[in-house]
Amino acid sequence: MTAQTGRIPATGPAAAGTSGTAVSVVDVSRTYRSSGGDVHALAGITFDVPRGQLVALVGRSGSGKTTLLNCIGGLDRPTSGRVRIGEHEVTALDETGRTRLRRDELAFVFQTFGLVPLLSAAENVGLPMRLRRVAPAEREARVAHLLELVGLAPHAAQRPSELSGGQQQRVAIARALANSPRLLVADEPTGQLDAETGAAIMALLRAVVRAEGMTAIISTHDATLMAMADRTIRLADGRLVEDTQG
Repeated sequence: MTAQTGRIPATGPAAAGTSGTAVSVVDVSRTYRSSGGDVHALAGITFDVPRGQLVALVGRSGSGKTTLLNCIGGLDRPTSGRVRIGEHEVTALDETGRTRLRRDELAFVFQTFGLVPLLSAAENVGLPMRLRRVAPAEREARVAHLLELVGLAPHAAQRPSELSGGQQQRVAIARALANSPRLLVADEPTGQLDAETGAAIMALLRAVVRAEGMTAIISTHDATLMAMADRTIRLADGRLVEDTQG
């Protein structure tokens, strides 16, 4: 498929955005070339995610979870297959279009919190809105709402070094939600946290998905966190081997 320039194309009347499907992954494969030969990170992955669903993507290290999330989020291109987010054909976009899609439609949360050390919690949360030149009054109101949502309103003025790991991840989640994305993609967001804090963060993610009316795909290896999801998709050796509701 030929990549299109900057604009984000819709896929017509049958687009996922008109059918209640938030994400559509169709026969996605990703092969990397290495000195030892081709590495098949993904092989023919197909599934749909309805709007508002919280999906746990699970599997051992090397199963393809991160590669799949990167393909869904436009950080990487599949070798073959298609990915659609709402009405947008991710795999038809050039780099400019994918950048706009990530800015306007997606939110990313990673193991590493990625906060700006010199900025306060509130300033970190407001940063994406500054980049979009959101009016100060609107930005401040949104920041206050998000910090309240993640339970950090009393810590708005503190810098990352003054916060615990769990609190920093809460700031990262609030920042990810700043521009009201439709889809949240989280890659092992509790990987650096202890079990109790990790469970609290997963519960928070479930709550904010509901509160913000979002869809979420979250990779995890923790069985206790899988139980909080609406659905579990399991990968093994780059293949989808199990898809369980509830």
